[in-house]
Amino acid sequence: MARPTPDTAADPSKGRHGPAAVAKTRSPARAAGLRTPSWVGWLFVAPALAFYVVFVLRPIVLTVQYSLYRWDGIGPSTWVGLANYGKVFTDPDLFDSILNAVKLILFFSVIPVLLGLAIASTIRRIATSRLALVARTVLFLPQVIPLVAAGIAWTWVLSSTGVVNQVLSHLGLGGVTRAWLGDFSTALPAVGVIGAWVLLGLCTLLLLAGMSRIDPALYEAARLDGAGSMREFLSITVPILRQEIGVCVTVTVIAALASFDIVYISTQGGPGNSTMVPGLEIYYLAFSERQVGMASALAVVLMVLVLICALPIQWLTKDKNS
Repeated sequence: MARPTPDTAADPSKGRHGPAAVAKTRSPARAAGLRTPSWVGWLFVAPALAFYVVFVLRPIVLTVQYSLYRWDGIGPSTWVGLANYGKVFTDPDLFDSILNAVKLILFFSVIPVLLGLAIASTIRRIATSRLALVARTVLFLPQVIPLVAAGIAWTWVLSSTGVVNQVLSHLGLGGVTRAWLGDFSTALPAVGVIGAWVLLGLCTLLLLAGMSRIDPALYEAARLDGAGSMREFLSITVPILRQEIGVCVTVTVIAALASFDIVYISTQGGPGNSTMVPGLEIYYLAFSERQVGMASALAVVLMVLVLICALPIQWLTKDKNS
């Protein structure tokens, strides 16, 4: 067998692993020094970006524009500047609708998240049992049922002759019974209960998914140190679920501030304006009273309110290590 000549051994370019051999393994484009232009990536993004501009950004810009005019949606418009925004904060009916949405945060967000944490922690402890599967299925049912159907069903349940009043009467609490959705003092809390029922399953499953990634060794170490169930929950479960809790709070707060369908089906803003919320008020102003400018101003205020509430929540609950 012929041995390599000294020149070949001394000069790597003539060997099997020399630059000439390496160059042969490169693609023709790289060998020629060609690179993919940066604008090619934008071609893939363009369809989604165009859809976002046309159906999201453009309506927002038009809403801001309409909010500066007095317009009935058909005839000529009149420039009024910031007068519509001033009326949003000075008109008691409009401002009270915003306050009602803020009050619904307690029912739509605080209650589902706290109950979801407790229920998810309990389900995690019995994860291998059949009861855990049944509980997850039952709790997630409200997410599958259309909200219109859920609102109608709850209207029957909370009516003066509904299941709730029948149970109270059988328990000897007939003096407490009332039309829960028709009473000025209980209509808004009753709507809040419906919202809490709808969002509880979503929060529970999100938190349960987050608990599944917690290392069981952390709980074992805590038990060896003498920690009880409550200490495990507060020192291990809650801190690790920071991001999941942030998602739940963000989603539920937005649902409370932008609530429409449940309120429209169950009370239509009544009795009086006791359950009127911005989403429903915008609908009435734009399509019933033909005050498109005022409705647009209230919509802009609602959008800003959602951002004011959602952005700090995301900042406070983001992963500090990321």
